[in-house]
Amino acid sequence: MPLGFNCRSSRVAGAVLLALLLSACSGSRPAEPAAPQAALVWPAPPEPARVAFVQSVYRPRDLGARAPGLVRFGRWITGSEKGNERLIKPFGIALDEKDNLCLTDTGANAVCFYERVTKKWSRWTQVGALRFAAPVAVAKSGEVIYVADSALGKLIAFDTSGQLRFATNDGLGRPSGVAVLAEGLYVADAQRHCLVVFDFRGNRLREIGRRGSGPGEFNFPTHTAAGPRGEVLVTDSLNNRVQVLDSQGRFQVEIGQIGDGPGQFSRPKGAAMDRFGHLYAIDAMFDNLQIFNLDGRLLLPLGASGSKAGEFWLPNGIAISRDNEIYVTDSYNHRIQIFKYLGSS
Repeated sequence: MPLGFNCRSSRVAGAVLLALLLSACSGSRPAEPAAPQAALVWPAPPEPARVAFVQSVYRPRDLGARAPGLVRFGRWITGSEKGNERLIKPFGIALDEKDNLCLTDTGANAVCFYERVTKKWSRWTQVGALRFAAPVAVAKSGEVIYVADSALGKLIAFDTSGQLRFATNDGLGRPSGVAVLAEGLYVADAQRHCLVVFDFRGNRLREIGRRGSGPGEFNFPTHTAAGPRGEVLVTDSLNNRVQVLDSQGRFQVEIGQIGDGPGQFSRPKGAAMDRFGHLYAIDAMFDNLQIFNLDGRLLLPLGASGSKAGEFWLPNGIAISRDNEIYVTDSYNHRIQIFKYLGSS
């Protein structure tokens, strides 16, 4: 009799454990309630909408990221949020050729990567023996992620399995931005007031620019990005402008000037260009995003100081997808905001 009782108890306990496991792995744990969002567009009606707010992202789950089943079960058992950590200070942002998301979180000194198809979120605070100290900018090509770490003074490359490829400080003082072009890696150096160009193995090729305020000169360049047709965008922060160069570093045009009005900058940060040739620039002092054409004419400003949808608190980075989605790191609101460009001209 005792033996039969134990067997039945074991079967019941096993069934209960299996049910709990399946429940945890199926993702049946209630998701965090999302705050209701009213439709938000720019410019405001009755003008035709050109940009719409899509969503805010505070943690990987908001993007639909899913951890493996056993990891989700472990979270369910322990209450841990490992692998779904909230963003602390999202800073640098980029999209690869498949629009997978690359991100740096300087509050956690972490580099993150989100693969859209598999919904896999990866996060590194170190690669090999190298621990990130201030990862401020990120870019990706193929399976390799490139990071500018301003505290280490290095350009760091590693693959999506976490294998370190190289880490170089050759010719770098304080790297602050990185962009991938066909010709190589373009690194903005805020301390040396120039761009340093590397090949994809980390060998330094040449430098572009010098300190000054003329065309092709820089005064604390902080961000760089690649345009859709091989342009190099450089945020020339203390000259209060964004410069557009060709891939050889030849000056093409400058956007913005110092001031506190529309079309002007006080603390310019990230810049990006969409496939229509519009240039988007972040200003951290004004807590806004401004959109220009390449003649330098302001097309649309959006945003204000605050924590609601479409408001910012010291925004920093920007990236634009092939589908015209606009990703902005809203650093001190601990989130990424996603917008959508609705127009075609």
